[in-house]
Amino acid sequence: AHCMNQSLSTRVVLGEFDTLVIEGREVTHDVDEILIHKNYMPDTYHNDIALIKLNKPIKFTRFILPACLPESNFAERVLMRQEEGIVSGFGRVREGGLQSTILQKLAVPYIDRGKCIGSSKFKISNRMFCAGYDQEEKDACQGDSGGPHVTRYKNTWFVTGVVSWGEGCARKGKYGVYTQVSKYIQWIQ
Repeated sequence: AHCMNQSLSTRVVLGEFDTLVIEGREVTHDVDEILIHKNYMPDTYHNDIALIKLNKPIKFTRFILPACLPESNFAERVLMRQEEGIVSGFGRVREGGLQSTILQKLAVPYIDRGKCIGSSKFKISNRMFCAGYDQEEKDACQGDSGGPHVTRYKNTWFVTGVVSWGEGCARKGKYGVYTQVSKYIQWIQ
């Protein structure tokens, strides 16, 4: 939700890999509607989630594929108990650095809830989770917000989170904080 500015005309580019090169696999869609969660709180990032309605259906290709929306129980009992998920985006490659022109992806371990809450002076609600590293310089960063956190289970990818916030990028003792998609399945449907 926090990265959706309704005053800008928004378009979605699917199949993008390198923003500086037209590879011929990109498909651009206009946006018909942006639905921001009615309880989104910009000061705390609570309910930091939005839906984008495209002007036409997506045609899947080798380069444009869906990730599955899991049932809540399956997400919480199985997916989020996996070792790690994958986050991807075109955000900054380091805190204060330049945005990437090439799609980046990173495996990020799920972090124990107690450790997650203890790592921040800010409130981490029960609709958020932490993933990442406390010592290694690997993290989502500015420009990745709104991007997917997906988890693989038996060769199927499921959406488990949305990049939301963090205290800087890849700082020691800090983690990336994600909106927990399993808490919003009914709202999404």
